[in-house]
Amino acid sequence: METNSTSDIPAIATHWKSLNLQFDGIYTGYLGSKEQVQIVSDFFDTFRNEHTSIIVDPVMGDAGKLYAGFTTDFVQEMKALCKKADIIAPNMTEAALLLDRPYRTDYTEAEIQELLKELLEPVYNLYVWSENNAYADGRHGAVAYDRKSNQYHAAFRKHIGGYFAHGTGDIFSSLLSGAIVKGASLEKAVSLAVNLTTDCIEATLPDKDTYWYGVSFESCMGKIAQEAAEL
Repeated sequence: METNSTSDIPAIATHWKSLNLQFDGIYTGYLGSKEQVQIVSDFFDTFRNEHTSIIVDPVMGDAGKLYAGFTTDFVQEMKALCKKADIIAPNMTEAALLLDRPYRTDYTEAEIQELLKELLEPVYNLYVWSENNAYADGRHGAVAYDRKSNQYHAAFRKHIGGYFAHGTGDIFSSLLSGAIVKGASLEKAVSLAVNLTTDCIEATLPDKDTYWYGVSFESCMGKIAQEAAEL
């Protein structure tokens, strides 16, 4: 369902442009329709400059399935939006959708690096791949590829069993985006995002039977603020 504010965004953007507002970063997460994707795409065109970092979390699905209400047409729209980003942060499902390939859960780290390079053609500059499943040796985290430097950056923590999907991707992408906008390197931003997201998951363990309320990030806000202040 469309939010009531969707149709207001173009007018708001026009007003902001008239004020000559400029942004250090623009980050998008869940978009509920093709119309919203197009509005955001236009927003990028209006406000991007050489100093603006554009980060897209192409929220479309999880565990190998599209979220309810999304279609293959929506995937195509999201692909086009990702082409305008400096950094994208898909999970394993979304990476597969962007590449039109089957969903898998058994990637090795070397295979992930190859996967990242396959996405060089449709995206600009940097790509971050956020992994939802642990490797066989029990690691869980994210791998990033920096197109400009031709370097990979990875950060891992011990895998935590259970289901904590509600909000973990949002937390990861938000932390990543905040660190990038504050001037952190891609390597530092990925490490910070993985570690603080895992801290939030660990903080949720005492209430794991009520996981539908989302991840307990509130108890980690002090640490998050401290890490941000040190960037």
